[in-house]
This record gives sequence, C-alpha cells and structure tokens, in this order.
Amino acid sequence: MNLPKDFEQTCNKPYDRHDYKLIFSNGKSIIFDNYEDLRRTWWETPGQFLNYVEVLDHINTSIHISKKDKGFK
Repeated sequence: MNLPKDFEQTCNKPYDRHDYKLIFSNGKSIIFDNYEDLRRTWWETPGQFLNYVEVLDHINTSIHISKKDKGFK
C-alpha cells in the first residue's frame, strides 16, 4: 500500500461525525461528543475501572424537527 507523502487538510471545522461511549468495568457509561474529552477521561481513569469505548454515529440535533414543528401553520 502506497501512502501519500503529504497530507492536506481539507477543512478547519471540528470533526464531529462520531460520539464516543466510554464503558466502565462496572457497566456504567458516559457518552462524549468530543474525542479529546473522551481521551482525557480515559487517561485520567485508573485502568481497572475501564472496559472499552464504542464509536457511535453522531446525531446532529440542530437539524432534527420535533413533531409539533412539522408542517404548515
């Protein structure tokens, strides 16, 4: 596999395509909408309390329309 020598950034906007669910060893979880917050929490939590991370599709709530807002008035 040939990788490109240079990487060109195509957008300066924050990457928000995913949410991240941190699962603890006791079964509890926290959902993060920011990878850096997830990463910080992972490294600051003692290993015996960590289990795994699920990558979730990000749902952009700003474009969702509630049932009462649908249709014409």
